[in-house]
Amino acid sequence: MGQGQHRKTPATGMRRISLMRRFFDSEASGGILLMGVTILALVVANSPLSGAYFGILKTYVLGLSVQHWINDALMAVFFLLVGLEIKREFLDGQLSTWPRRILPGIAALGGMVVPALVYIAVTWTDPVLRAGWAIPAATDIAFALGVLSILGARVPTSLKIFLTALAILDDLGAIIIIALFYTSDLAVPMLGLAGLCLAALIALNRFGIARILPYLAIGALMWFFVLKSGIHATLAGVALALTIPLHPEPKKTRAEDSPLHRLEHAIQPWVAYAIIPIFGLANAGLSFEGFSLSSLVSPLPMGVALGLFLGKQIGVYGAILAAGRLGLADLPAGASRLQCYGVALLCGIGFTMSLFIDALAFGGRNDLIDSAKIGVLAGSFLSALCGFLVLRFAPRPAPQRRAAVSM
Repeated sequence: MGQGQHRKTPATGMRRISLMRRFFDSEASGGILLMGVTILALVVANSPLSGAYFGILKTYVLGLSVQHWINDALMAVFFLLVGLEIKREFLDGQLSTWPRRILPGIAALGGMVVPALVYIAVTWTDPVLRAGWAIPAATDIAFALGVLSILGARVPTSLKIFLTALAILDDLGAIIIIALFYTSDLAVPMLGLAGLCLAALIALNRFGIARILPYLAIGALMWFFVLKSGIHATLAGVALALTIPLHPEPKKTRAEDSPLHRLEHAIQPWVAYAIIPIFGLANAGLSFEGFSLSSLVSPLPMGVALGLFLGKQIGVYGAILAAGRLGLADLPAGASRLQCYGVALLCGIGFTMSLFIDALAFGGRNDLIDSAKIGVLAGSFLSALCGFLVLRFAPRPAPQRRAAVSM
């Protein structure tokens, strides 16, 4: 974050710094909680309670299974938060100018392309498995910041902000991938009704409506139509987010009074401490009954694990080095190359979005979904462990290093 972030303004004072610090605290503690529920899900799935665990997830309520309600409805709120963060950062935050977008943008692109190529290289002989090429392409920001929080002051704030910006762009790429490549047969009438809802939301924005409730009401209706249209329902959350006004009402001057900031701050704790943990509890459960070492080294889990562990670090760190060599951007302020490499390793933690895309890619094939889960867990664990060790023992750089792109 640039030095301008520390300037005091009449409207906001030091408010923006405290908000950013609260964001890090929320994401980091939410990531630690996510680690706990992941372990809990694995323990329960391999205990005498496994029958009840999987039975509850398969129970149907109002036409959808409990797992579908979690993955299609609760996760729509997660994607709503992601969309709000993307809009805010692009219009009024760390990604609001092209110089600030260069380094995290190049790193995010490398971190999506290389893991996909690694996965395809491993699974190329099986056309069925190729559908999972995007599983290792996304970074779990909550998990990654959870690891960084354990390291404390050993990691400069600029690296935490760089990782956050990278993950936001990474999420944007994942959203585009889901919309383009993981959409089933379209129901045109329902898609048309969803389009009408989106038009109504845009009209509310254009007429300067600052109350959040009308947006949420129409957004809920749009979610239903998107669910029935064949496009994944969570994308309705992103579409809703992009219509929420960023600027405050005319009589209010603080940026924090805008509908976007109010909604973002209202749902962020729910997403961090409830929705993501519930998603992890419902999706991380994997029974190891019948699995052996050969199961781990089969093409699908190996492709996912290598994509996350090798592909991410090569793609992200290679992009950082390339940006420096080409003179496009320097390292984040106060960070060494070794620390940047440690963060590149942490980008291989792909838990939430990887499990989400896994379910989309192999829907109906529980054997493939579970096999890919092994790769997600293995690749994420290796990335977290190695990233932690590198950052724990990396020497701190000399203070004179200056970043051309101040994160």
